[in-house]
Amino acid sequence: MTTAPSASPDLATVPDAELLRLDHQVCFSLHAASRAFGGYYRRALKDLGLTYSQYLVMLVLWERGPQAVKAIGERLHLDSGTLSPLLKRLESAGLVRRERSREDERSVVIELTDEGAGLRERALFVPRGVLAATGLSLEEVLGLQEVLGRLTGALGEAVDADR
Repeated sequence: MTTAPSASPDLATVPDAELLRLDHQVCFSLHAASRAFGGYYRRALKDLGLTYSQYLVMLVLWERGPQAVKAIGERLHLDSGTLSPLLKRLESAGLVRRERSREDERSVVIELTDEGAGLRERALFVPRGVLAATGLSLEEVLGLQEVLGRLTGALGEAVDADR
């Protein structure tokens, strides 16, 4: 039984001069897209008084309710050195409160204040605006998210294998 030829070129057949072209690097395409998204989100979130990182924390809390700091960090792939100052700013803004866990005094739980919970309704325009700004259909965006999830998982496994 023979296998069907691959629709994509085998990297062994790509000339060396082409391999190192900037526009052929997936990492550069992701970098450029990330910068474009960052610019869009900076503008869109300004009226909410949130940075992009703060918005991500709020999304976790709106979706899951009160969360341990560790759980938020794991969900967002952020270390405590990055997450702690971000949470302090959200607390200073009156959007979240931090409390010691009753079950484990070593753990700090983050929960929304009434103001933080109320911000959810005002934030609904953000994902709709992003979808419209991309010019992609919902199906294309969902497909892109699926591919990016596979890419992230594969690269994470490759990094873990090298440790």
